[in-house]
Amino acid sequence: MSDPKQARQIYELLRACYPDARCELDFASPFELLVATVLSAQTTDKGVNKVTPQLFAHYPDPAALAGAPLADVERIIRPTGFFHNKAVAIIGIGEALVERFGSQVPRELDALTSLPGVGRKTAHVVRGHAFGLPAITTDTHVIRVGKRLGLTDSTTPRTAEEQLSELFDPSVWTSLSDTLIFHGRRRCHAKRPACGACPVAGLCPSFGLGPTDPEMAAGLVKGS
Repeated sequence: MSDPKQARQIYELLRACYPDARCELDFASPFELLVATVLSAQTTDKGVNKVTPQLFAHYPDPAALAGAPLADVERIIRPTGFFHNKAVAIIGIGEALVERFGSQVPRELDALTSLPGVGRKTAHVVRGHAFGLPAITTDTHVIRVGKRLGLTDSTTPRTAEEQLSELFDPSVWTSLSDTLIFHGRRRCHAKRPACGACPVAGLCPSFGLGPTDPEMAAGLVKGS
């Protein structure tokens, strides 16, 4: 995709289709979003939202989580999968926040990615949704949908992030990520995209990967 105007048109059409596109993790603070995002690896946001109320009721801040018994944290987050590694990571996050950041979640990308279990994707989720900073989150949906739409030609997160950032104004980076994620979850599925029910079908170079019949495609659309 070399035409920013067409890229903007695609974004506006998708945004109109998903006006409520947002981060679907429940959180009440940057700390809660940071932990929830780490827990969301290899599982669904809905699954994470089922365990975080109990987790944060027991460990509401970095200091509490830093002192949490590993076995107790593992028990609470077990449904999210990879619970041992995730428990080690989020306890480590609590410790690092207390020891190095005065129990506050930092805004800077380098500082965030210095925390245990936190990569660029997680850092961008926090920067974009907890702090309102421009951030492109290149998760699997953003990369897949972006490539199908011709917004990027890469499946490498860092390269896809750079290409998307060149096409779009920073003011829409966070919204763009949310919108592409919604589209990927609801219509542009990995195996059978609902091409015949896609709001940007006329602009998509990958149109036809899935059913193009409107009625058949409509049956593939997911509400959440």
